Amino acid sequence: MNMKRVLANGALICLFGAASSLAYAADKIDADDFVEEVSAKGIAEVESAKLAQQKSSSTDIKAFAQTMITDHTAANAELAVIATRKNLEVSDEAEMANKAKKFVLEQRDGESFDKAYAKNQVAAHEDTIELFQRATISDDVEIAAFATKTLPTLQHHLKMAKELAATYDKK
Repeated sequence: MNMKRVLANGALICLFGAASSLAYAADKIDADDFVEEVSAKGIAEVESAKLAQQKSSSTDIKAFAQTMITDHTAANAELAVIATRKNLEVSDEAEMANKAKKFVLEQRDGESFDKAYAKNQVAAHEDTIELFQRATISDDVEIAAFATKTLPTLQHHLKMAKELAATYDKK
């Protein structure tokens, strides 16, 4: 009877191990998909930040937008170098969803723009952070290193965006 219990427990352990391995593999993102998605998100980030520079009259929004332009332009350039070395294609335009968000932002002015931009930045950075977290476990060492290196900056951007969103949500 004890032997059956030992074998049953061993089988359960094997099943859990296999299931966790599958879950781990499902969380990974391959280099092609990562480069394509991140480059499109990076373009959208810079475009929306440039729009914020033009449309906002708030110094804190403009300062945040400048940080986004500087940091995301640098990350985009670094990713382009990696992609070229690996013969991977980078996107040359924002994803359709981000184009739609930019269109909505273009229709707003003043505090309405600032509130929408800040809220959009929270969502955009949450999505991007999730993507980068998945890339940190990529089989591609260079992509994993890029993701690991860039992740703290994105997390800082999210913190800043949440602070802006909280400020403009009160107005």
